[in-house]
Amino acid sequence: MKLKINQLDLPPGYSPEQLLKAAAKHLRCDPAALSNLQTLRRSIDARGRSPRMTLTVEVDLAGSLRNGLRNVEKAPSVERIVPPVVAGFSGRRPLVVGAGPAGLMAAFALAEAGLKPLLIERGEAAAPRAKRVESFWKDGTLDVESNVLYGEGGAGLFSDGKLTSRSKDRPRVRRLLEIFVASGASPDILIDAEPHIGSDVLEELVPALRSRIIELGGEVRFGARLDRLEIENGNVRGAVISGEEFRTDTCVLATGHSARDIYEMLAEQGVPLEPKGFAVGVRLEIPQHRIDTAQWGGSFPNLGKASFRLTRREEENARSCYTFCMCPGGLVISCASSEGLMTTNGMSLSKRDKPMGNAAFLVPVMPSDFPNLGKPELAGIEFQKKMEAAAFAAGGSDYSLPAQRLVDFLEGAESDLPSERSCTMARPAQLRGLLPEFVEHTLRSAVPKMLRSMRGVQLDEALLYASETRSSSPVRIVRDEEGQSVIRGLYPCGEGAGYAGGIVSSGIDGLRLAESIVATR
Repeated sequence: MKLKINQLDLPPGYSPEQLLKAAAKHLRCDPAALSNLQTLRRSIDARGRSPRMTLTVEVDLAGSLRNGLRNVEKAPSVERIVPPVVAGFSGRRPLVVGAGPAGLMAAFALAEAGLKPLLIERGEAAAPRAKRVESFWKDGTLDVESNVLYGEGGAGLFSDGKLTSRSKDRPRVRRLLEIFVASGASPDILIDAEPHIGSDVLEELVPALRSRIIELGGEVRFGARLDRLEIENGNVRGAVISGEEFRTDTCVLATGHSARDIYEMLAEQGVPLEPKGFAVGVRLEIPQHRIDTAQWGGSFPNLGKASFRLTRREEENARSCYTFCMCPGGLVISCASSEGLMTTNGMSLSKRDKPMGNAAFLVPVMPSDFPNLGKPELAGIEFQKKMEAAAFAAGGSDYSLPAQRLVDFLEGAESDLPSERSCTMARPAQLRGLLPEFVEHTLRSAVPKMLRSMRGVQLDEALLYASETRSSSPVRIVRDEEGQSVIRGLYPCGEGAGYAGGIVSSGIDGLRLAESIVATR
């Protein structure tokens, strides 16, 4: 009899023997009666005096099940995605534009189905891209086609590699994670409640995934830029790629939310776009040991590093505020894809062993906040550009990040910068005036209250970096329930389309659209 047990309680660093004994104790049976014990989910419970691990497991029980057991049920059947296959495909190859999570997953699923997609990416492959980005962080040398935001792996290549998701599409989430594991990720991501990969592992995983796409019959080209789509009678008939024409009737557009020239090209070609809300703010870092103490009461090597998620409701004269993309034991990084425009982000390696932790503190903005900035559908981009130009100037116009101690930001005072900080390419600056007044007012009101909810965190140790402007797309490329634009054959996909946010939701969007395309063949 296969059973599912919820809420098994174990200490950090538990052994397989301890897990087996805990399952047997819960079922009131001898451990010898159990076999095929498998962990389905693992999370940290820090509500007591010291953190504990809470697990959901599946196990085979030889014999009968006792009555009256809590949190035990017969193991349900697991719904899985069966990848469709097109036999003897001989039509025009689908084009996938962009090698971020959405594009990589779409290309993989299309290749697995036998459709031999062409995946193009304007930036470089992961390895040379990583070297170029290191140079940018060292001396401010920017390549506008291959950088922190453009290139194989997308903007997520230089992030924490967080794989948390609120998606209810569990079969596709599972499929995505299994593809990552087959490409080199730790199997732990299949069971952890808050899984992450780390940028160092992503730099190896993404090329492995690319190799799998090629082995399945797909083609990948780098330094290949989408110039325009060829549209005839409302249908995709091809694309111009770095000056060369490519004939296709299917284009998955997964260019990310920083490819602003793509939005402009689409607007010129009559593809329906609409503005959408997003959020802007600052990135804040504090010593990681303060986070560990606030969340867990101290440091626990078997648990890694603690994270946090904070929110503040809307108050009088202040909007809501929330944290985003928290990077335990991580780095604050400078990001740019255009000359003279700069934003910031956070990044962690797989060990998350740096001394500082950081997170964005964001304030929602809506299209009504930028009503008169150029074309209505692209006004959010102009809104972002104003903040990014101001941050670039405040940082010394060399892609250094403007930074200020939180206490000085609150008082409007001048700042020096602490020697212990994650971003060495930062300059002291007055952050007031870099963001819209309603955003700054909300941050001054909300951030101190949010941090004080974390026991032991010191406001005078917090450092702010400006500005966080690209948490999500300010534009939505309109599509129907099947994922197509009114331009038939055009499938806007992932974060840049305005329908996803983060690695997991972008990846499963790519999988779902690929399945939709395969179903038409």
